[in-house]
Amino acid sequence: MLPHLLPIGALLAGIALLLLGTGLLNTVLALRGSLEGYSDATLGLIGSAYFIGFFAGTFVAPPLIRRMGHVRAFAFFAAATAGCVLLHALLVSAPVWFGLRIVTGIALVGLYTVIESWLNSQAPTERRGQVFAIYMAVNLGALALAQQLLRLGTPAEFGLFAIAAIFVCLAVMPVTATLLPPPTLTHTPRLSLHALWKAAPVACAGSVLSGLAMGAFWGMSAVYGGRIGLDDNGVALLVTLSILGGALGQWPIGRFSDRTDRRRALGLVAGAACLAALLWAVLGSTGEAVLIAGALFGAAAFALYPIVVAHLIDHLAHEDILSGNAGLLLLHGAGAAVGPAVAGSLMGWLGPIALPLHFALMLAPLSAFALWHARRGADEIVEEAAHFMPMLRTSPTVLEMMTPGELPTSAAEVAAAEPAAPPTAESPAASDPDRSRAPD
Repeated sequence: MLPHLLPIGALLAGIALLLLGTGLLNTVLALRGSLEGYSDATLGLIGSAYFIGFFAGTFVAPPLIRRMGHVRAFAFFAAATAGCVLLHALLVSAPVWFGLRIVTGIALVGLYTVIESWLNSQAPTERRGQVFAIYMAVNLGALALAQQLLRLGTPAEFGLFAIAAIFVCLAVMPVTATLLPPPTLTHTPRLSLHALWKAAPVACAGSVLSGLAMGAFWGMSAVYGGRIGLDDNGVALLVTLSILGGALGQWPIGRFSDRTDRRRALGLVAGAACLAALLWAVLGSTGEAVLIAGALFGAAAFALYPIVVAHLIDHLAHEDILSGNAGLLLLHGAGAAVGPAVAGSLMGWLGPIALPLHFALMLAPLSAFALWHARRGADEIVEEAAHFMPMLRTSPTVLEMMTPGELPTSAAEVAAAEPAAPPTAESPAASDPDRSRAPD
């Protein structure tokens, strides 16, 4: 595997540096906004602005990349991101921050698209699943490590904003220095929402509701930490442990979802995340206990979207998978754009306890809906069962790396996968009676 990783090392280094900067910024903004006296509702709207930009970027970024080329587009979007990072510190104003977060979201989609399309073109077909897993491990690791950079300064000062901008600028260096030939960015059509719902209603509901929950997590968890009295290091530890819990939880959850009715797995995992969120709410006033609750919540909640994607793949013909997942990504993005605003408004009304309650309110109906569908009949796979792949929501381009025809298809291939992301078990398609069902 190492010979295949060396050529794309520059791309992985670029995304790691980028996420060190933007991951730090997300937490710094929440803490600085609290210091400026912004209400929870205002901070929620600022959190939503990023996901609004991310949603818009799926339409705006690809044409710009086709026009500029990959290297110049990456430099363009990185410059926009670094400029926005610094402007947050220079123009401390809620309306200005709202606009800057929209621009940052658009730019981040462009940066993700450049890296992911390049990785997709460079990875051999039989190795794309492994490259995808390593790429997601780099994403999660960089986001977790970024929180610890809070120890280098205080959100009240310019230093942390400068550090975040430096990392974004450094991300340009390995990408622009690479000798890899730039890929051709393909156009990914989207299935209509009606077609998506008809194919897999549980996947559609899961995409929106998990987006509502996880958008609120990314936008408001640092605000929550500050509101319950955690210092900056405590806030960093809360977010870090939640991310690490999510990274570690995806391996056993993935094995479980591959071996049973995917709807049942989704319902049980959503129920577990709901219970963890309720535990989080109960222990919200205790610093050490809330760290454990956050890690437990992350372990279950981070696996929801990958289960949703795998369930949709189970219900689509091979030629519809990319377009179907692109539509699913939009549903998740719409939920993520609304989630922080809703959670922020609830926190302004009920206090910090409203954030874990928001998680529970979003995930309880998802659990009930998925389990209700699982009870209606056995699951039917359209062509072949998908494999659970640990993933974060990034750009539609990443979906090309994890389509069934390009994932590991045998236990031997999976066992040969990289150590950064634990291997998942192959799921039987027709031989498992739990995975052969009448259509929903």
